[in-house]
Amino acid sequence: MNYVKVEGVWVEAVASSGAPGQEVAAVTTAAAPITADSWAVDTTAGPAASVPAPASIENIDITNAAQAANLDALIRGVDEALEDLISATSALGSISMRIGMQEEFVSKLTDSIDSGIGRLVDADMNEESTRLKALQTQQQLAIQSLSIANTNSENILQLFRQ
Repeated sequence: MNYVKVEGVWVEAVASSGAPGQEVAAVTTAAAPITADSWAVDTTAGPAASVPAPASIENIDITNAAQAANLDALIRGVDEALEDLISATSALGSISMRIGMQEEFVSKLTDSIDSGIGRLVDADMNEESTRLKALQTQQQLAIQSLSIANTNSENILQLFRQ
């Protein structure tokens, strides 16, 4: 079964009375369903030209749309497609903005982590430098005390030799 949306209401599209090749939208059923490429809505009492329903906005052809009602239907279709496009563009812009915000956040977080690591490395280097200076001072004190001890023992030995 094929359905056509007419002024916001979906109706079943069936083959009905009219000129050969002309289909109208109705709520009744018929033996021969309408094919997807030959839908039309007859809005007048007289016979109307058949306007194929486009599969997309790219396929709209107004050369066969002789009546104002058919042109109005095509214009409504284009307007709906534009509204859908605007909605999709808005959603895409919103998503793009959120991605940009996430990129900025990640960039700032990375900078913060790099800065923190740098500070930790600096602190570790300062601590190691302080330990090295303490060990060097300890070594110098040990050498001086040994030197003093050696000097004192030599002085004592000289006293006994005399």
